[in-house]
Amino acid sequence: MENKTRDSWIHLAQDAKRNAYIPYSHFPVGACLVTKDGQTFTGCNIENASFGLTNCAERTAIFKAVSDGAKEFQYLVIVGDTEGPISPCGACRQVVAEFCDQDMPVLLVGKDSEMKETTVSELLPYMFTSKDFND
Repeated sequence: MENKTRDSWIHLAQDAKRNAYIPYSHFPVGACLVTKDGQTFTGCNIENASFGLTNCAERTAIFKAVSDGAKEFQYLVIVGDTEGPISPCGACRQVVAEFCDQDMPVLLVGKDSEMKETTVSELLPYMFTSKDFND
């Protein structure tokens, strides 16, 4: 993948971050999920006074994509205002594992553009998947 393409996905995630609804944490996060055919779906975190009902940026992007019929993904970018590369929460890691291939790249970006590229399986080793169900 060209850096120009990756940079455009980072910019889309940063734009999404600006839409975050964060009246409680003041911690904006943005995400850009890319399908295998090049479509992009963005998401931001959306908080709720009942914190358990808050939705993270990664899940917002994934749910938007799936609700629009997309099911095959090639790349995920997550951006936040953290000192180093942002770390997704456990719930987001499990949702990413549900919809994305284990070897799919995930780019984590902090506020000073410090980046770490990882994979779905590195984010959630020993993940619970549909393969764990008995037939």
